[in-house]
Amino acid sequence: MNLAIEPLLALIIGILILIVPRFLNYFVAVYLIVMGILGLMHHVTLT
Repeated sequence: MNLAIEPLLALIIGILILIVPRFLNYFVAVYLIVMGILGLMHHVTLT
């Protein structure tokens, strides 16, 4: 089973923002950090 992490993470964060909008900054920050780490890991494994 090949499940992409980005759409799943975006969906979860979107739902959390709707439920608790005051934590928007934290959710966006965590999302960006996770995407950056995954992007770096993907780039390193390809080279």
